Amino acid sequence: MSQYDTIEVTRDGAVGRVAFDRPDAHNSLNETMGEELAAAAHDLVSDDSVRCITLTGNGPVFNTGADLTMLSGDETDEPTLRKLTNLLHEFVAQLIRAPKPVVTGVNGVTAGGGLGPAICGDIVLIAESARLEFAYPRIALSGDGGSTYLLPRLVGMRTAQEIAFRDEPIGAEEAVDIGLATEVVVDDEFEARLTEEAERLASGPTKSYAATKGLLRKSFDNSLNEQLAEEGDTIAGLTDTEDFSRGHAAFNSDEEPDFTGK
Repeated sequence: MSQYDTIEVTRDGAVGRVAFDRPDAHNSLNETMGEELAAAAHDLVSDDSVRCITLTGNGPVFNTGADLTMLSGDETDEPTLRKLTNLLHEFVAQLIRAPKPVVTGVNGVTAGGGLGPAICGDIVLIAESARLEFAYPRIALSGDGGSTYLLPRLVGMRTAQEIAFRDEPIGAEEAVDIGLATEVVVDDEFEARLTEEAERLASGPTKSYAATKGLLRKSFDNSLNEQLAEEGDTIAGLTDTEDFSRGHAAFNSDEEPDFTGK
């Protein structure tokens, strides 16, 4: 796939992989990375042959948020932070709305602006040595990257407040226990497990996954009646897919379905 300077984007079958690739700078975000992330997400989300997207970090760190060496520590930083935040938000929004599963692989320390991307996946794998940190209070800034949207939805308001105001590191086991991550993975097995999970989802009923993902997202804004109506329309609409026919035939013959994502 296209070459980038601050991220690595690869393709293996139906899996598109994005990796933060500034290990010498703790995979921190600068403007170039923000632009490349937004572009890469657009390409992978719009490519129907990509049926699952993974996001991880190269090196020992997932992402530590904005590269603070870009900032002066005063009001002159406003345009820089605004632009960087807009690019990061475009990236995260594309992953959250992607009509395909997204697996985030939190391979190491994650802090600040890296937190939103880390926890935005439909499945979140976290290495046993990794930890999550809100971190914003340390430099007297507020959360971004989707963190204040995702935290209350994943862990509830009270725990989200604790994470934001106490700002204590969250280890891998705790992240799973409170709902920030799906599964803890032994460090030595992390890459293999991330690949395995992505390939499993990439071979599944992509349109079904996309529809369910959309319904889950809408459920926070819909009334009960609105959600039930959405469910009825969505499940009925999926009968016009090739994968429904394949799944139905396989069920009746006690065989494993061979889904194509169509």
